[in-house]
Amino acid sequence: MDKLNHYRNLIQKVLEEYHQLSSSNPDIESVLLLDPIREQYLLLKMGWYQDNRIKRNVIHLRLKDQKIWIEEDCTEDGIATDLLQAGVPREDIVLAFHPPRLRQFTEFAAV
Repeated sequence: MDKLNHYRNLIQKVLEEYHQLSSSNPDIESVLLLDPIREQYLLLKMGWYQDNRIKRNVIHLRLKDQKIWIEEDCTEDGIATDLLQAGVPREDIVLAFHPPRLRQFTEFAAV
């Protein structure tokens, strides 16, 4: 299996695990969007809390330039940790939520 197919399958597996851990609040739904054609992968929380509409990106990943770009990560330990534990090398993970000028100071790929 080539690297991109491996990453697609891995992303889907990891996001499905997060999706299964959705909150116990019946008014807030976990929504998983997987688009392997456009290489976009999203986990959302949507619903209502009292009279307030909740719509929040929890995780947004995309594949770009043979790497996994983490665009949004509102998880407790960070999805990069899960990707590392699954065998993705640090140089194939970009913390895209950091400004480009600061990425060089992370332990992950700058681009």
